[in-house]
Amino acid sequence: MFSIAAHGHVNPGLEVIRELVARGHRVTYAIPPAFAEKVAATGARPVPYSSTLPGPDADPEAWGTTLLDNVEPFLDDAIQALPQLIEAYAGDRPDLVLHDITSYPARVLAHRWGVPAISLSPNLVAWDGYEEEVAEPMWAEPRRTERGQAYYARFAAWLAENGISEHPDPFVGRPARSLVLIPKALQPHADRVDERVHTFVGACQGDRADQGDWQRPAGAEKVVLVSLGSAFTKQPAFYRACLRAFGDLPGWHLVLQIGRHLDPAGLGDVPGNVEVHSWVPQLAVLRQADLFVTHAGAGGSQEGLATATPMIAVPQAVDQFGNADMLQSLGVARHLPTEEATASRLREAALALADDPEVARRLKDIQARMAEEGGTRRAADLIEAELPGRGQR
Repeated sequence: MFSIAAHGHVNPGLEVIRELVARGHRVTYAIPPAFAEKVAATGARPVPYSSTLPGPDADPEAWGTTLLDNVEPFLDDAIQALPQLIEAYAGDRPDLVLHDITSYPARVLAHRWGVPAISLSPNLVAWDGYEEEVAEPMWAEPRRTERGQAYYARFAAWLAENGISEHPDPFVGRPARSLVLIPKALQPHADRVDERVHTFVGACQGDRADQGDWQRPAGAEKVVLVSLGSAFTKQPAFYRACLRAFGDLPGWHLVLQIGRHLDPAGLGDVPGNVEVHSWVPQLAVLRQADLFVTHAGAGGSQEGLATATPMIAVPQAVDQFGNADMLQSLGVARHLPTEEATASRLREAALALADDPEVARRLKDIQARMAEEGGTRRAADLIEAELPGRGQR
């Protein structure tokens, strides 16, 4: 397994790795040192490598603001990481390569070794028509710039050096085999996804007891969790709006996660029905929550669905906007852009969602369908089926 040091890319597949180890497979996991301990807890052997990407707790501004700002670091990191990984795996060729969608060196190594590779996607995948509808319009302007052309030329040259003639776009976005670690309900245009390539196995969640527990306070009739994940958390004005929306709301208890970039003192007076943390065991809280105010990252969105928790989606970046729209279209969430997430709008949405029986019914229906997707065990079955000599199941 190969991944980058990002919670949203490591966490979704950890239970799959744990299951493979439990089934007797020897699993190595190439990962920067920040996640080595978490990987080792699954029973896999961490293979540490140095990364040039911003770390898991880096300021979001470290990723830049433009499309090229976002993608260039992954290519830079891949080019410098590949020699490290070639050396680390010298004389220890695996039978199968698993990789996160951002781990370009993994696909290169699989090609060099002549072994099958499976992408583990923690978010949406390309559908038939994706390039024409999304990718080409998004890339039209960057491709015309000198910087954009240099990026593609460098990417193509790196692939060619490693014996790969494929264009960078399909290399990144069109794997030969993919397990999708989100529920099919979150996938846009799911009816146009090639399921000969992509198999939706849904959420692969364990008990996460190692992350700690959370207990609902006595007297809390409704519990709301507010979390913008681990990266896009520098939103003091938004958190203050949440305090005004839910602070002292009769019968409600607010769990507010603000990340590691803000001082809680900057939020002002915190009402008695509010607990403020830099981090919380999210799944443990959601199992008891009545509402989830989320940035609609793929991980948080599916955790909300898996626990049948109504959501207010306040997206911050990348795929979160599409996820927010999907959740709203499913009838289980309200999409509030950050600039519209005022105290009054948050409170209005919360009161409407938390007591709506139709929202509860739809969430239970999605939860049941997600359970049928198979999760961790099905993912492990499908991975074993791709091992040389095993044949297809």
